[in-house]
Amino acid sequence: MIEFNDAYKIVLEAAKILGTENIPLNDALGRVLAKDILSDMPMPPFDKAAMDGYACRKEDLGSTLELIEVIPAGVQPKMEITPGKCSKVMTGGVVPKGADTVIMVEHTEIITDDRVKFIEEKTNTNICYLGEDVKLGQTVLKRGTLIRPQEIAVLASVGCTEVPVYKKPLVGIISTGDELVEPNKKPNASQIRNSNASQLMAQVGQCGVSPKYFGIARDTEESTREIITLALASCDVALLTGGVSMGDFDFVPKVLNDLGIEIQFKSIAVQPGRPTVFGLKEGKYLFGLPGNPVSSFVQFELLVKPMLFALMGHTFNPPILNLPMGEVFTRRKTKRKSFIPVQIKSGKVVPVEYHGSAHIHSYIFADGMVAVERGTSKLEIGEMVDVRPI
Repeated sequence: MIEFNDAYKIVLEAAKILGTENIPLNDALGRVLAKDILSDMPMPPFDKAAMDGYACRKEDLGSTLELIEVIPAGVQPKMEITPGKCSKVMTGGVVPKGADTVIMVEHTEIITDDRVKFIEEKTNTNICYLGEDVKLGQTVLKRGTLIRPQEIAVLASVGCTEVPVYKKPLVGIISTGDELVEPNKKPNASQIRNSNASQLMAQVGQCGVSPKYFGIARDTEESTREIITLALASCDVALLTGGVSMGDFDFVPKVLNDLGIEIQFKSIAVQPGRPTVFGLKEGKYLFGLPGNPVSSFVQFELLVKPMLFALMGHTFNPPILNLPMGEVFTRRKTKRKSFIPVQIKSGKVVPVEYHGSAHIHSYIFADGMVAVERGTSKLEIGEMVDVRPI
């Protein structure tokens, strides 16, 4: 059994980027940039009016101004601003030469059709200056950036319509166990529905990665070997649940050994998820996750998700909320690091009612998880804890 932090390090150090490709801008959401992106122009590309108003010289604000031109957005000014003159300019329009201020329409009084007067005591310049946001050739996005809607906007603004990204891994999902039936079947008295596969496919999908389901391996060496071999042959990562403990019908460890998979670890000092296996073979990755649904859910979040992002060139750092406990939490067994489901209520952390690693229903009420370190049996009211959102 190894410590969780050691397992985490082993997994991330094993992850190797899978390659790169160029994809259309509108397909880039959720992908990871494979190159730095530079701006092909300054932004704004000209001195731009920040609002509807009148472009003029600041030193003329005390005088009645003669209106010489109206400048819509997208149109070049024809006239230069000289003493006592102004041009009406729309938001986003080009500020004409000679002007150093745009006074808001709301701060003016119309004297005649071609005369306006500033009626306030002072004003901002209300000009967005050439290149004040981004300089020509400036790096606007760095390699390894996970592309969100705001990154899509930046890519569009610099004309990056073919986006260089890292390739996505294909992830195979396997369930094991004679007791399992698929969700569309009614279990008999000795069976349960297979929730793990659907759960893991959804978790993989949330990472922007494509899952492929290989079905249920039955509790025989032949079935287990066949389905693992098939998944590793066609996928970059195989995730299987169940069959990794020490029961008479837990064939996974023997099959992995027979297939030449190099086991990096097979037990972690963590709860839930102690019997978690990680192995490598010829550039392929395999996780053997526990069969209990909470265990597979939690270990995916803690180990598998960071590795999937690492394969795509991105360092996954979940946001951590440091908040006080709102209720006392206690536990009897302290030999392993434990992750407990919690809610956040009025800025305080409250443990969710939780009956153990089969109780996946508890997680529908959870906002996140809190790690309880080895040797810790109690979290007091007011004690600050780190909440990892889920």
